[in-house]
Amino acid sequence: MPEEKKMKRPLFAVLSVIVLFAIALSACAPAATATPSALIKVRVATDATYPPFESVNDQTKALEGFDIDLMNAIAQKAGFDVTYTNINFDALLAGMATCQYDLAVSATTITEDRKKQMLFSDGYINAGQIVTVKVGSAIKSKDDLGGKKIGVQISTTGAIEAGKIAGATVKTYDTVDLAFLDLANGQVDAVIADFPTTANYVAKQADKIMTVGSVFTDESYGVVGCKSKPDLIDKVNTALAALKSEGMLTTLTDKWLKAAK
Repeated sequence: MPEEKKMKRPLFAVLSVIVLFAIALSACAPAATATPSALIKVRVATDATYPPFESVNDQTKALEGFDIDLMNAIAQKAGFDVTYTNINFDALLAGMATCQYDLAVSATTITEDRKKQMLFSDGYINAGQIVTVKVGSAIKSKDDLGGKKIGVQISTTGAIEAGKIAGATVKTYDTVDLAFLDLANGQVDAVIADFPTTANYVAKQADKIMTVGSVFTDESYGVVGCKSKPDLIDKVNTALAALKSEGMLTTLTDKWLKAAK
């Protein structure tokens, strides 16, 4: 028995040293990287008929534009997993009012009436209304639109402004490109629309259409949110503030809005 005890003690000592050494190594090892939390799944509506803010690329069929780049950047900052739905603007507003979608990014002007039904982020770009006419028209500004036929996209602030003009006939379109097409073809006398988008269309058809007068409203676009999910708009605003400070909006303006400068 004494012989057996003598043999066990050295073995126990060796095992103790190994255990202590393993503990020491684990203490020195870097901590394991934490598993990232699951991204927040967010349904985002857009009307991709409003270049340069949102449109469908002819070759790739992917959504693109100022707003799409901005929303993707916000999603990366805020931890969103974004799924886009492309619908017309009238349906987009109705869908946001009933929370069919979580967010919308679609060159949407912040207005007091819209705030009654949906939430808005902080504004990210100014985009007032301007009048576009056919080259050679006698119309020189908004003040000359009385008694004229004005094309506008349905449910937009352009439609609201056109409706205020005494004696004017307002023709609404599901998409703004149809309004500009009818203007170029002489089917309407003028189009009222947001300045950056108008500048984009005029640049492509400078031989047919032109802007007159100056921007006559002061408007800001915002990301739209479902009223029952204010936490999402809070996250959007936090991300938006960071992107502004990093110069992202300037980068997007240079990329998408050169024609509007």
